[in-house]
Amino acid sequence: MVKVIQLFKNETSLIKRASSGNRDAQQRIYERHSPKMLSVCRQYIKDIHHAEEAMLNGFLKAFTHLKDFKEEGSFEGWIRRIMIRESISFLRQHKKLEFQEDLGYETSEVFNNINSEMDVADIQNLIDSLPEGYKMVFVMYAVEGYKHSEIAKMLKISEGTSKSQLFKARKMLQEKIKINNSSSYGAN
Repeated sequence: MVKVIQLFKNETSLIKRASSGNRDAQQRIYERHSPKMLSVCRQYIKDIHHAEEAMLNGFLKAFTHLKDFKEEGSFEGWIRRIMIRESISFLRQHKKLEFQEDLGYETSEVFNNINSEMDVADIQNLIDSLPEGYKMVFVMYAVEGYKHSEIAKMLKISEGTSKSQLFKARKMLQEKIKINNSSSYGAN
């Protein structure tokens, strides 16, 4: 228990030093959080180099606004939200983010009980193969845990469009998993 408290005090001290421009403290924050934040950006942006660019821009923004961190939640969560917004911004700037407005999404059940022997890299490849709008909403909802109202606000789309994109993403993923499973069973 002492180590956890000590870690928290160290991070709080590190954040204070970094917010006053201490480059060493900023470097330590970057080293501590960059692997996870690159992973966050990579969930949204397929190309690793572009994901790195979004992550670096996110850290620049985080260090610029470090004084705005109010310690009301976790520091990692605060940086994570910056990375998500930066990834969305990157995709918008590169015109890779499009949504089909669709208020009449299907309400039939999409099942999440597909058994698969896929590894994480295979699943990430399937998610990467989704159209950008589907992918963005799927990751924000299924991975990050945002609600449709939050997604709609962040992406400047309607809640109906968010729900529709999620439904279509799930359906497309299920079809791809089904194809993947049948082709791997056929190989045996």
